[in-house]
Amino acid sequence: MKAVALSLGTGLLPLALLAQGLDPSLLAKPPVDAWPTHHGDYSGRRFSSLKEINTTNVKNLTLAWINRPNTSPGGAVVGGEGPEAPPAGANPSAFGGLTIKSTPLLVNGVLYFTAPDHVWAVDARTGREVWHYFWRTKGGIHIGNRGVGMYGDWLYFLTPDNYFVSLEAATGKERWHKEIASIKREYFSTAAPIIVRNHVILGVGGDSLDVPGYLESRDPETGEVQWRWYTTPRAGEPGSETWPDEYSSAHGGGMPWVPGTYDPELNLYYFGTGNPNPVLAGQSRGGDNLWTCSIVAINVDTGKMAWYYQATPHDTHDWDAAQVPILIDGVVDGKPRKLIAQANRNGFFFLLDRTNGKHLLTAPMVGSLNWHKGINAKGQPIWNPAKDASVSGTLVWPTTDGVTNWPPPSFSPDTGLFYVGTHEAVSVFYLTDTDPRPQGWGAAERRVGTFASSLKAIDYKTGKVRWSRPLATTAGGAAGGPMGLLSTAGGLLFGNDGAGSFVAYDAATGKPLWHAGLGANTSNGPQTFLLDGKQYVVVGAGDSLFAFTLPQ
Repeated sequence: MKAVALSLGTGLLPLALLAQGLDPSLLAKPPVDAWPTHHGDYSGRRFSSLKEINTTNVKNLTLAWINRPNTSPGGAVVGGEGPEAPPAGANPSAFGGLTIKSTPLLVNGVLYFTAPDHVWAVDARTGREVWHYFWRTKGGIHIGNRGVGMYGDWLYFLTPDNYFVSLEAATGKERWHKEIASIKREYFSTAAPIIVRNHVILGVGGDSLDVPGYLESRDPETGEVQWRWYTTPRAGEPGSETWPDEYSSAHGGGMPWVPGTYDPELNLYYFGTGNPNPVLAGQSRGGDNLWTCSIVAINVDTGKMAWYYQATPHDTHDWDAAQVPILIDGVVDGKPRKLIAQANRNGFFFLLDRTNGKHLLTAPMVGSLNWHKGINAKGQPIWNPAKDASVSGTLVWPTTDGVTNWPPPSFSPDTGLFYVGTHEAVSVFYLTDTDPRPQGWGAAERRVGTFASSLKAIDYKTGKVRWSRPLATTAGGAAGGPMGLLSTAGGLLFGNDGAGSFVAYDAATGKPLWHAGLGANTSNGPQTFLLDGKQYVVVGAGDSLFAFTLPQ
């Protein structure tokens, strides 16, 4: 396909600067003057060592610029699949609107971010567009996109209709695209690719049909598959005994739709798997249903599983374990340990040894959980069949949204606290597909109400909530609850208040120190970086990107 006119602000940034590409050594360092990968670095902590903005002067933080990205294909680099795609003038809002859920990458003074079918390059000093790429979609669920990955001079992103696309970072020109899953099987893709050496790691999404989930690694040069790991076992493999038959396992879902984390010393990539299929109805898939709703460690070079830990055996409420597993180098029982921590959608905080997956701690994040019968010897919540969906309706805490969800949490090594937004709500689950072998979504959910939303700071060693800050809520639960977070060495935690304000909290106490009304709740993970000696904080809210800094 030929590209149309290129929107490239050559007067904004020198092309030589754009062409410098990403120094791969930055990926293994804490983010300072770059934000080169989805979480800032491989650990998933979303912690910055910057302290120019701190608890003393954050009250002076001011708006540097706003970017409301242009979504028109006119003047953009255009890609796509030809005659099956919507017409060139089609408004992408017709496919679900635009909300910035991606965390931008910051490399050489340029921010790269996405929305479904779109990639933008923006001057980080001014917020002005450098270039815009538009993908002509065949359709698919346009629920969001979490960003790009970068390898040298090239960018990578996924489209809602399941194409893996590579662009030139300097110009936005498409290099190639590869189909990774079929839209005809109701797959859709939202994840940000994670780059580890010469591996581009990505996962698929979609649970409308009973299809297999998988994580795969692709070659950054060619886009070809290097390895693929299925999130449920094939017939005869270990774990297949947790499914009643080969069909159920092979079609069992478990989509890995949130970017994971990586330990270079162990060469292990950690990620969470999605819920099992059929969704909300478990009568055809008796057993624990491995490896769904699990934290999994994969060898990056071979694609072989090193270990797993299942957080929700036999899930029947759509509580996947896709939430970010954060790497912590800490102390447990007086001994240094390589740890991994996750605030899970099912309402529990888990702490594991990341070298072998050994369970260390399970603790509830909220009090309003009625779906389990206790905790077993492995630290797993015990499934309570009485809380499955029923024809007459079953009241369950929490809802399918979970106590937390995909927005990234944060961990500060300075405070030893794991920060996460939580949401306490209740629903009635009605079984709608009573067939012995249901398909797709086998139940309906009716939300009763939201009782509380809060920002919590959890002591990783004990699982105890050190402090909790209430957030605004609405009757329908549209506001408040899970949010993307950023902690800094300046003693700050950036998040929101559930009512449309971006907030800087004292990371040690939860006290609000500064806020800016954005008109919408923040919708991605905030980030910070140093540029020309100035520290910036950048966050998305609704359809706009906002940058803040201290006045000169």
